[in-house]
Amino acid sequence: MTDEYKIEEGLYYTKEHEWAKKLGDGNVAVGVDDYAQSQLHEIVYVELPEMDAEVAQGEALGAVESVKAVSDMYAPVGGKVVEVNEELLDSPELINDDPYGEGWIAKIEPSGLEADLAKLMDAEKYKAFLATL
Repeated sequence: MTDEYKIEEGLYYTKEHEWAKKLGDGNVAVGVDDYAQSQLHEIVYVELPEMDAEVAQGEALGAVESVKAVSDMYAPVGGKVVEVNEELLDSPELINDDPYGEGWIAKIEPSGLEADLAKLMDAEKYKAFLATL
């Protein structure tokens, strides 16, 4: 089953199917992964987090709405929202087309990055997790 989904090396994953990527500036880009977007099917609306909002790891960050369902997105790391992908407001399908690239949701200035990352899965652990679903 895991071969059906693109799982990128170097990212960190949650059991709720979000990803986190450490950026060169110290911030963390976050989004929903390929498994999540494929389960949702056609994404028609994204509720972005508020700029400058403080979020805790595991806290609802926004929502993704598809023709099938509405799903909350959860923060894979805690910190302050420093950027949101406003392109998703006009083109939510970017999450379907490129969940790890153009379909990123927000960037967070992390408050306890190493502790948060220790609670997430790397690509290998995430593949093993998906195999249990």
